[in-house]
Amino acid sequence: MSHTTNEFGQPVGQPLTDWQPRPLPQRETLAGRYCRLEPLSVAQHGDDLRAAYALAPDGRDWTYLFAGPFADEAEWLSYAQKMESSQDPLHFAVIDVESGRAAGTLALMRIAPEHGVIEVGHVAFSPLLKRTRQATEAHFLLMRYAFEQLGYRRYEWKCDSLNAPSRRAAARLGFQYEGEFRQAIVYRGRTRDTHWFSIIDSEWPRVKQGFTRWLAAENFTADGQQRQTLEALRQG
Repeated sequence: MSHTTNEFGQPVGQPLTDWQPRPLPQRETLAGRYCRLEPLSVAQHGDDLRAAYALAPDGRDWTYLFAGPFADEAEWLSYAQKMESSQDPLHFAVIDVESGRAAGTLALMRIAPEHGVIEVGHVAFSPLLKRTRQATEAHFLLMRYAFEQLGYRRYEWKCDSLNAPSRRAAARLGFQYEGEFRQAIVYRGRTRDTHWFSIIDSEWPRVKQGFTRWLAAENFTADGQQRQTLEALRQG
């Protein structure tokens, strides 16, 4: 980190003379080419999401999350209603533009406007969403909202240190690994070491460039296969 020196000869961080706390994220729709994010609504999205999650052959998608899998409709609806009413985390449904149906959720959380720090979490993508352009675009839309519309300085990703798919996803999306917090939390009756990742505002232009190039129609073959990877297009 760059620094300056105070009147005592001590190194201190660079001053942010014009800094103002950032606005809180709002319940608004974020539109993309392949998907859109809508504020989670049980009435609008509850049935679609339950049906989409039911396509998974087992409950492994919920192992590293704080809730689920859900035993029945009543249990799911109770949880979904809590998600809808929450301000932090602020949950969004991922809507596939082609089908018009919700296929997963993700949230902005641990929101610190005074520091310009915000985290993406509670990522629960159904089999309809995994490894699709919509899934990648959903992350892009939420990042762009945080950095460009709200003006946050730091965008975080955290996961169980044993959650290899989440670690790989963070790296693919452009997050930088920062380290491990040992015995950070207890959840589901077990201990968790947490891996921390982030993207900061100075990195956002390069990360955005990669997303824009990857999501372009010409990056995909007629059968929907990518021509170049997100990582390659971010570096090119």
